[in-house]
Amino acid sequence: MTATETTPAHLTTAERFVPIQTRSERPTSFDPADFGTPTGREVNWRLSDLKRLAPLLVDEETETGETNAIEYDVAALEAAGLLVESSGHDAAPRGEIFRPEDVVSAIAWKRCENALHVRLPEGRELSEPIIARLHGTGADRHGNAHIVIEAMPGSVGTLVLHHSGSAQYAQNVEIIVRDGARLTLVSVQDWEDDAVHAAAHQAVVGDGAYLKHMVVSFGGGVVRVNPSLRLAGHRAEGEMYGLSFSDSGQHIESQVFLHHEGVETRGDVLYKGALQGTGARSVWIGDVLIGQGATGTDSYEKNQNLVLTDGARADSIPNLEIKTGDIAGAGHASATGRFDDEQLFYLESRGIEEEEARRLVVIGFLMEIVQKIGVPEIEERLAEAIEEELRRGAGLAPASKAGA
Repeated sequence: MTATETTPAHLTTAERFVPIQTRSERPTSFDPADFGTPTGREVNWRLSDLKRLAPLLVDEETETGETNAIEYDVAALEAAGLLVESSGHDAAPRGEIFRPEDVVSAIAWKRCENALHVRLPEGRELSEPIIARLHGTGADRHGNAHIVIEAMPGSVGTLVLHHSGSAQYAQNVEIIVRDGARLTLVSVQDWEDDAVHAAAHQAVVGDGAYLKHMVVSFGGGVVRVNPSLRLAGHRAEGEMYGLSFSDSGQHIESQVFLHHEGVETRGDVLYKGALQGTGARSVWIGDVLIGQGATGTDSYEKNQNLVLTDGARADSIPNLEIKTGDIAGAGHASATGRFDDEQLFYLESRGIEEEEARRLVVIGFLMEIVQKIGVPEIEERLAEAIEEELRRGAGLAPASKAGA
């Protein structure tokens, strides 16, 4: 497969600027020129920080080079025998299900010749989670990556992509969960404050297979991780969880797409975020599509944000599109607000000081997601990170039931 064989006809000027609201109808292309430079009017860019994402929007060579932008520590993957050689854009299964939806993703596809291919062998169950560490070598360095994660039939395992350091990093992650496989993938963004990270995760789940996909973002100046999950097989299951803590000046964004295609599929989406400090920003857009043939679907999505101080802003937009009436259930919800007076009153009435009570409320709110990870090392690091953020934002805003 080559990019030119699957690239659709060039978009007209009108097509580039007419907003397409339905996620599944957005144009895709392997050619960055088909997308043009975002203006901020496009539906998928209008809430993004285009100014700071600008280095990732340009299709050109960089003086610093791309190969040194990210150091890959994949020793754990090698030791477990999970790495597969992947040379060139045509190396299967690269591109089997991945189609760039924006210019950043198309540039990353074009500029990254060789993918990092991780394969869980058929019928094998990993005895413990495997962590791949990706470390940025400098805020002025630019890198592009394509990562393929393939869970073969009957395999079971947990993989973690842990990002740290600083870089300007565009990343594609292609996730294929074949029939009967069960995969947990956790992407942790633990960057330094000057990092810029834009990622597109696209996944497909086969017959009787299961994927738990988690996005955890604490560090970074701008972090934009957009996961897309197709439940293509009969009785395929998918759970999409997200956790973010946006501090002063940070922009953390996720545009989530869950597409029910197969019969009797089950999907659950839950993203939670906390924000504190002037200029702290989070953006969550959730799209669920239940296709015409997806009878017996059971689906739910929810986003919750806790605004801890004045000057922070959370945008939350849930969308649900149903093309068949023969479903088990579907729903969506979104809530953004400050501390709950009743929770604080309950804790204070039992002798807990107000500051400690506020800390416990925030920890309780976020730990629901942390505890779903199932990787002790990562869970402990995130618990520490939450405590660090709360210490940094001591003197949180007063309780209020008013939305923010």
